[in-house]
Amino acid sequence: MDAPPEPAPSAVLSLSVTDDRITVAHRGGDPLDVTELTVRVRVDGEPLARQPSLPFFSAAGFRPGPSGAFNTASGNVLRAGDTASFRVAGTNRPTLEPGRTVAVELSVDGRPVASLEAVSSPG
Repeated sequence: MDAPPEPAPSAVLSLSVTDDRITVAHRGGDPLDVTELTVRVRVDGEPLARQPSLPFFSAAGFRPGPSGAFNTASGNVLRAGDTASFRVAGTNRPTLEPGRTVAVELSVDGRPVASLEAVSSPG
C-alpha cells in the first residue's frame, strides 16, 4: 500500500507588486525550499506568457538578478521574516502596469501552498 502524499508546507505569505517587481514576504510558518516551488503568475486573470522557474538568476521574460531565495546565489530557502522578489521584463506579456491585479499561486508537487493577490502600484 502506498503512503499518502506528504502535505504541502504551511506558510503565511503576502504579496506586493510595485512597477515590474513582484515580492513575496514570508510572514510565518514552515520554511519553503524554493527549488521545490512552482510559481504561476496571472495579470488581470491572464497567465504570463513566460512563468518563472525558481530559483534563477537570468531567465527569458524576467529581468536578471531576482532577490532573496528566488536567486540561485541564495540558500534557496524562504523563511519567516524573509522576502524574495523578481522583476517581469517588458518583453513578457501581459505587462505589469499600475492598477492591474496580479495573482501569484505557489505550489509544491501540485499541492497548493498559497494563492496571493495584489494590485500593482507605481514605484
